[in-house]
Amino acid sequence: MKIIVSGCLLGNNCKYNGDNNYNEDVIKFLENKDYIVICPEEMGKMNTPRPPSEIQFSKTADEVFRNEAKVLNIEGVDVTKYFVDGANMALEIARRNDCKLAILKDGSPSCGSNYVYNGNFEGKRINGKGVCAQLFEKNGIKVISEYDVL
Repeated sequence: MKIIVSGCLLGNNCKYNGDNNYNEDVIKFLENKDYIVICPEEMGKMNTPRPPSEIQFSKTADEVFRNEAKVLNIEGVDVTKYFVDGANMALEIARRNDCKLAILKDGSPSCGSNYVYNGNFEGKRINGKGVCAQLFEKNGIKVISEYDVL
């Protein structure tokens, strides 16, 4: 079984600010495992670096898919399409490779599995999932965060 993993957790500089979220625990977990690296935001044609984005305003990724919520960047630009397109592309890759598990970066508006930020760009966490994590779970792919591999 192949595993989908957020590229930023492996040291790829695809985080919104051009940095990464390298995580040694994830690296160790993936030793001797078959995995595929993704970044849904870059797959959705967003540049790196890019302004930070959040699902607005304490809404859910499920509401994004129902067109009841948007993903906005800190400049107020609607970037929902990029997030949804990237999530759909990531799902297609997961399906083609029969992936049943994804390790995604928690807190990300794409990849968060336990929490995201509240949409006010003030650093407040709320329970919820990112756009890609939500789509994966709705399609039978188990999503865990970097904190769940310990």
